[in-house]
Amino acid sequence: MTYFGILLLLFSHIALAVEFSSGQLQTKVVELYTSEGCSSCPPADQWLSALKSEPALFNGIVPLAFHVDYWDQLGWKDPWAQAEFSERQRQLVKQGILSQVYTPAILVASNEWRAWYKGSSLPNMKPVKTGVLSAQLNGQELAVQYSEKGDYVLNIAYLGMGLVSQVTAGENRTRTLVHDFVVLNHLKKKGESSWKVTLPPIDEQGQQKTAISVWLSKQGSLEVVQAAAAYIN
Repeated sequence: MTYFGILLLLFSHIALAVEFSSGQLQTKVVELYTSEGCSSCPPADQWLSALKSEPALFNGIVPLAFHVDYWDQLGWKDPWAQAEFSERQRQLVKQGILSQVYTPAILVASNEWRAWYKGSSLPNMKPVKTGVLSAQLNGQELAVQYSEKGDYVLNIAYLGMGLVSQVTAGENRTRTLVHDFVVLNHLKKKGESSWKVTLPPIDEQGQQKTAISVWLSKQGSLEVVQAAAAYIN
């Protein structure tokens, strides 16, 4: 390997060495359930994208866009839709966290919230003191620690930023749609307060930037306990 090649390899490794954490107060996780096959969804996608300018982004707010697949049969297959995300939404309904399966649906801190369509900013919520969730990403090796012991499920997701789609069929045909915070994949691992996970390579799907998000839920529940996130490239 040439000297230049060695430097490039080292630089690539350093670029993926990231440390990030939550604070002691619970991070607001904003979950959007959306689809490119739904004509009501683009305004919600745009609303979520506007959170990029929030000063508390990734420190106090973590947006997640889950693209569901139950609209795919109506003429347009959403390239980021996954059956897993549709099932996640159904489980939210089953657990009483979401009233029904629909798009666009938004949860803030595991509470259904519909005022986004009025252009409202995120709701003010009473601060909840909880543990600190910290993570270290070194290449594809992720180490996560939580300051409070318990039976948790660690959730990990790469998030795609600046994804662009030219829709040619379905309710949004002829439209150019832009998406941010798109969940590209979703990994889960049970544990108490410490995890070490070897991640798959970043799934390059045309995103301008990639972020990583980690969040905890208690076993048997999808309610978010704590979360943290950061850009990784």
